[in-house]
Amino acid sequence: MAPSFDDGNSLFNFVVRDGNGVKGMVDSGLSTVPQAYMQPPIERIDKDRARKHGQPPIDLSKLGGPEHEEVAKQIVRASESLGFFQVVNHGVPVDLLESLKDTAHDFFSLPAEKKAVYRADVSPTPLVKYGTSFVPQKEKALEWKDYISMQYTNDAEALQNWPEEIRDVSLEYLRTSMSMVRNLLQVLLENLGVKPEDSMIDVLVDKKMVNMNYYPTCPNPDFTVGVGRHSDMGTLTILLQDGIGGLYVKIEEDSEFGKKGEWVEIPPVPSALVINVGDMIQVLSNGKYKSAEHRVRTTSTKSRVSIPVFTMPNATAKIAPLPEVVEKDGNALYKEFILADYMKNFFSNAHDGKKSLDFAKN
Repeated sequence: MAPSFDDGNSLFNFVVRDGNGVKGMVDSGLSTVPQAYMQPPIERIDKDRARKHGQPPIDLSKLGGPEHEEVAKQIVRASESLGFFQVVNHGVPVDLLESLKDTAHDFFSLPAEKKAVYRADVSPTPLVKYGTSFVPQKEKALEWKDYISMQYTNDAEALQNWPEEIRDVSLEYLRTSMSMVRNLLQVLLENLGVKPEDSMIDVLVDKKMVNMNYYPTCPNPDFTVGVGRHSDMGTLTILLQDGIGGLYVKIEEDSEFGKKGEWVEIPPVPSALVINVGDMIQVLSNGKYKSAEHRVRTTSTKSRVSIPVFTMPNATAKIAPLPEVVEKDGNALYKEFILADYMKNFFSNAHDGKKSLDFAKN
């Protein structure tokens, strides 16, 4: 029998500690949003006030052809202003994208005990973690999301350790998306005046992780968030949205995308993938490229899934603005740091916009 969700401790134990997640809470017949999930008014997402991002997706098949320069400019412009863009003809088969969404829904429909074996404190492998919210112990209001996170080291370890229900399709998604990631990094680095060797790009995408996020239906989406305001800490993130939508990005400075401080919705586009710039690219570019502050709204009509691939340098890597960029700019906006220290700071705090970047500022 489900506990009283009015009691914060019993809710926390049921949802977080016992691994039932938000889905377990919703499946128990929830009709109102529990207090633990009520966001303060300033964090709530007013979908009626947010504009839809109207830019068409960028066609990556044109890279390397006669229109290469124009496509490269589109990638750079979006990375300098919004930190988010959508791409088509990206090399990931469309039927694989559909299969990923179906597989994610199937996985989160499994009995709680099948998922809870991967909770951080009991998981049979450090490569796989099942959880809910972001850092539940530190959050004033919990996020309306469950997730499974799979770190990639090599194919053999992924095949051995990732949950068998989602392993093969997740691995194929990672394999087929990496060529696109490398091409995008090539464009971004060349625009900074850097001639990137393959080895340099290898360093930037050394660590990879596939997540499946699940946002169950919510009795009142106006009071909750699926994910709070944050930027991704890595290099580039590739995101598959389903058709429901709910992803919002904050505009950092006045541009063709809108006015500084406005939130725009990134509407789902069939067969497209969303790319967002991570904190490490903002640091390497000395602030030229902007990591995107974003958040996710919940929905009352249908459960939503999203499936990101996160790429980042190795935890032992030293990160600092590229010398070529600093020489041009005259000063470095960010200090050199070890990525592991940045990660420790990032994962030990609740989501709070782009505050994590303060750690790296000079």
